[in-house]
Amino acid sequence: MEENEVDVKIKDFCERLNLTVLNKGKKQKMHISTYNVARPGLQLAGFFEHFSKERVQVVGEQEVAYLKHMSSEQRITACERLFAYDFPCMVIANAEVLPELVDSAKKFNRVLLLSCLRTTGFINELSIYLNEILAPTIVMHGGLVDIYGVGVLITGKSSVGKSETALELIKRGHRLVADDAVCIKRISDRLIGEAPETTRHFMEIRGIGLIDVRAMYGASAIRTRKVIDIVVELEDWNPDKEYDRLGDERETQEILQMSLTKYIVPVKPGRNLAAILEVAARSFRLNTMGINALDELRNRLKSRSL
Repeated sequence: MEENEVDVKIKDFCERLNLTVLNKGKKQKMHISTYNVARPGLQLAGFFEHFSKERVQVVGEQEVAYLKHMSSEQRITACERLFAYDFPCMVIANAEVLPELVDSAKKFNRVLLLSCLRTTGFINELSIYLNEILAPTIVMHGGLVDIYGVGVLITGKSSVGKSETALELIKRGHRLVADDAVCIKRISDRLIGEAPETTRHFMEIRGIGLIDVRAMYGASAIRTRKVIDIVVELEDWNPDKEYDRLGDERETQEILQMSLTKYIVPVKPGRNLAAILEVAARSFRLNTMGINALDELRNRLKSRSL
């Protein structure tokens, strides 16, 4: 799957990774196009063949120790030769800040940052962050609720009752992630759902209007993001359609090239949709543990026939 490319605000980048700005010139943003990270040891030695200048550059104790073995003139040459390339930024990880690095960053208007973490720890944190911001993303119409720890994506056409079902689930002690629109990112082999920042923790209930779930039900009724485990599609009851009654005709839905278990739940007056979704979540958890009600029934029937 292809990576995205994003322009990241330097302020946001530093706040997320707890970085100190040593130089950024007049820049407010930097262009990130890959989640891979580079350590420019060979480049400081003068070897630039196959240099990945599109990557974030991380300098640690080894690179700084190598520079300190040079004369002042050699350090200036090595640093200026490296900073002549237009990379997104350089981060010094828990190492001495040499004046030649700062001077070269200022001369070529490059972003130079400082981390208090050791090199390995910082690269781990950086890789996680870059995977998040570059992850393939889509926005789907629906709601996302955490039910017993299972991320349930509720879909269906408008006015079928998605928000009302989510509201009843909140009253039962479950947690809202998003209502009406769900931003979904694929990070590694997981689909992470969250609400758009502008509508986070809000719900729209027809006839009532907008409600602030956090203010009305407390912080325990919400969460910012959740791994999506299953999809539940609500649809108007169709008497001519044969719905799955045993659980042996389970459907799937493809989202960002990942296949999720999908339940189709028909809606008609008198059906307790919140209770049905709770059962769907519990059933999914049991299935992941190797417990299947249909298999148990078949085993019982088989044992009685013997």
